[in-house]
Amino acid sequence: MTVYGSFPGARPRRLRVNPAMRRMVAETRLHPADLILPAFVREGISEPVPIQAMPGVVQHTRDTLRKAAVEAREAGVAGIMLFGVPEDEKKDGLGTAGTDPDGILQVAIRDVKAEVGDELVIMSDLCLDEYTDHGHCGVLAADGRVDNDATLERYAEMAQVQADAGVHVVGPSGMMDGQIGVVRDALDTIGKEDVSILAYTAKYSSAFYGPFREAVGSSLKGDRKTYQQDPANVRESLRELALDLEEGADMVMVKPAGPYLDVLAKVAESVDVPVAAYQISGEYAMVEAAAEKGWINREAAIAETLLGIKRAGASMILTYWATEVAQGLGAAR
Repeated sequence: MTVYGSFPGARPRRLRVNPAMRRMVAETRLHPADLILPAFVREGISEPVPIQAMPGVVQHTRDTLRKAAVEAREAGVAGIMLFGVPEDEKKDGLGTAGTDPDGILQVAIRDVKAEVGDELVIMSDLCLDEYTDHGHCGVLAADGRVDNDATLERYAEMAQVQADAGVHVVGPSGMMDGQIGVVRDALDTIGKEDVSILAYTAKYSSAFYGPFREAVGSSLKGDRKTYQQDPANVRESLRELALDLEEGADMVMVKPAGPYLDVLAKVAESVDVPVAAYQISGEYAMVEAAAEKGWINREAAIAETLLGIKRAGASMILTYWATEVAQGLGAAR
């Protein structure tokens, strides 16, 4: 009691008095099964190649990718999202390496499937940007713009070769109109009804993708503002959400995660399917850079960013810290 008068008997601080109390009443909890590890596999290398803008992340060889998949599985991580990085001379205007059954991504899917089977959900990026010499997510028309419908034909082929390689989930990420319906039809046509689709429903044209461009060896000329979403818009995301669900999406995603927690919360409130959020390369790089400078506590910052994403409504989080965080959670139990 203070000398300045009384106040109601409720004292919220009672539930914060010690770590055990705080742990008991925590409203949001991270679990290893919430996490998905994005991983890059590069063709033609004999040793992992560090990604300078993403300390601790590498472009894997086929062998080190298999080891990373096993490590993720053992830590309890739910899944792994694979990105292929072809040799530069294999890039062309149509991204044909992306639909080659022996292309690096399809080979990597088979490698991981042979290593971990169904004990880790194997996901694959379904997009052309890693494989095109212009770096865009689709086929270019004569005027230099991305041709939406011609790109859909390529996505259908990509879905089929990835499914044939043994992937559990495809992730169409190019933000083409109609991509989910076309991919679903393409998969069903070859008897791959059990392959799920994780729709990149709200993928924003973000400044935070910069380090990822290094990670996949991007050849991008120009920008992707005509197909990725405008950061100013929210209602547009809900329209995309309705279309993706109508076309057959099994899961939906918001990307990036941290700058778009409001969008993530709206999406999560609107659907009855699992909702993913992708904590992207720039989000990762900022924390690592600030921690390296000694400006923030690295482990606390990682945990706080992930809790914020889950609290906003994500049931799955793609993060480059997935295995590390899962290992820490396991050790804490």
